[in-house]
Amino acid sequence: MNTSLTLLDRNLQLVRYPQNLQHKSWQAWDAADEYLIDYVEQNFSNLANVAISIYNDDFGALACWFAASHPVWVSDSYVAKQSCLINLQQNSIPVESVKFYDSVTPVAVKVDLVLLKVPKTTALLEQQLIDLQSRVSSSTIVIAAGKATLIHNSTLALFEKYLGVTTTSLAKKKARLIFCQPSGDKFHCSPYPSIWFTERPRFEMSNLANVFARQQLDIGARFMLEHLSKLPNLENRTVIDLGCGNGVLGLHILHQKQQTKVIFVDESYMAVASAKQNILANLPEQLSQSEFLVNNCLDDFSNKSSATEVDLVICNPPFHQQNTITDHIAWQMFKDAKSLLKNGGQLFVVGNRHLDYPNKLKRLFGNATTVATNQKFSILSASKR
Repeated sequence: MNTSLTLLDRNLQLVRYPQNLQHKSWQAWDAADEYLIDYVEQNFSNLANVAISIYNDDFGALACWFAASHPVWVSDSYVAKQSCLINLQQNSIPVESVKFYDSVTPVAVKVDLVLLKVPKTTALLEQQLIDLQSRVSSSTIVIAAGKATLIHNSTLALFEKYLGVTTTSLAKKKARLIFCQPSGDKFHCSPYPSIWFTERPRFEMSNLANVFARQQLDIGARFMLEHLSKLPNLENRTVIDLGCGNGVLGLHILHQKQQTKVIFVDESYMAVASAKQNILANLPEQLSQSEFLVNNCLDDFSNKSSATEVDLVICNPPFHQQNTITDHIAWQMFKDAKSLLKNGGQLFVVGNRHLDYPNKLKRLFGNATTVATNQKFSILSASKR
């Protein structure tokens, strides 16, 4: 993995988290980071006295570069935060230089300069622009950066709608900048969380802006719900809903198995907050049987959870990290699940049929069973023996 960012006669050593699972061709910054850094350094002076806020810094490159300004740093990603912490430390930058906020914690401080990486999820961008309305003034400057393929007329229209006059740069190394001058007088309400309902039983699902399948039940989860009856006996057992999203799988398990404990785990702060809200709204009497953790897979799980034994891990693994297609997250989920499951415990996975999950599970567990399959998805189980 390329770890050396050299720009404007300055060098940073940057890694992606978790470092041991990254492909050797990947790096912890992209052309949009370089374009943004170069523009700011060429056009702003005395940055140490500028109140900077950084949004969606994938692995901490922006935080490390502008740490002398003591920036406010906002992200929905636990993994991004861990990357940022590691990169600050290995570049001998005090962690206290950066003021960390997650995406569900309001930020009240005013800002002079906003540096924003355009996220893949348009709804997350929209929510962040809405949140910025109370923080900016007519003297604030907003500069966003992203892959040119992520920046459309509709993207620019969001900045115009929620903040003010917006223009864009020419593309450079397939990246573009967005320049926005807030008017300081826009106060639009948020359309989030999104609300939709499951069918049987009819649960109200509340979904914050960055939650996967924010507007309807995703087809992988739907397929898993159709086959929940094939799960082992879960009465008085402990289940982990890993990569829980809005918690729809764990919610249905709690409904069907009323003496079960379910631990909801996701690396998105918005996902875990949505899962908790959905238990509160639909099964409030079972909140005491629920636990909610923001985490990278099951890292250091025994020190973060009250669970002592795990009987079942259920997951619908993502195959993206930021904008990179990868199966390393699924692989870590499988390995972490095996290490936590008690003997006889099981992992249930739903995934696209084209993914190589059966062979991965056989290599790791020594067994893998196809529970159900259709034209698009397979549900697989593996037992710890």
